[in-house]
Amino acid sequence: MDIATLIGIIAGIAAVISGFLWEGGQLSGLVQKTAALIVFGGTIAAVVASFPSHRLRTIPAALRMAFGRNDNDPRKWMEELVDMSSIARRSGVLALERQVMDHPHPFLKDGIQMVVDGTDQDVIRQIMELEIDSVEQKHEGYAKIFESAGGYAPTMGIIGTVMGLIQVLGSLTDPTGLGPAIAVAFTATLYGVASANLIFLPIASKIKSRGAEDIQMMEMLLEGVLAIQNGENPHLVRKRLESFTLTHRQISRSVVKEGLDESAQ
Repeated sequence: MDIATLIGIIAGIAAVISGFLWEGGQLSGLVQKTAALIVFGGTIAAVVASFPSHRLRTIPAALRMAFGRNDNDPRKWMEELVDMSSIARRSGVLALERQVMDHPHPFLKDGIQMVVDGTDQDVIRQIMELEIDSVEQKHEGYAKIFESAGGYAPTMGIIGTVMGLIQVLGSLTDPTGLGPAIAVAFTATLYGVASANLIFLPIASKIKSRGAEDIQMMEMLLEGVLAIQNGENPHLVRKRLESFTLTHRQISRSVVKEGLDESAQ
């Protein structure tokens, strides 16, 4: 499990609650069952209404992507591609068939297998690029679900606040209870804005970041497979693939920054 995602969410929620308590608030004032029902129930209902059932079934996979540990180290695969290029230059591409037979990475396995089978380079590029596009669209679909939840939650909070104020204005005969009643009404807005910016949108940003890393690595594997098919020198293969590993972290950082800018807006 990627503990950073969980720590970030917990730390954000703890900061909001601590700030409230620091100003003399009571923890019981933040616990409003009606507001939680309106905000979270309404957000879930809106998301369910927005996406087809087959997209909703991908939510567990999206959560695993956001909270799970990413063990795909691009340098590991780069070294393996360099070793494969050495074997191919020394013994021919057919010598790679046994090595990739039980390979744990299906994308790399399929690419090397097509090289071993003598598939035309343009066909290999086309097939592997189509698979990259498919994975990219799948990851975008994961993120859009949580982005939509991040958009609906604040609106549901406003709805809950308006409903609370309607009830307050309908009972003006008891002025002493107006203050607490208004505070309860605005709790719904707090739930909506906080859940969007501390839970839903950060999860969407994490999925985008992980997706960008995966796509970058798949593009590196594609270039490595084609370099092996061309019989390039292993030293040149390493130089070609190192550029992908150098930009691997930069891409994820830019995606996270983009997500933070969107949540700020």
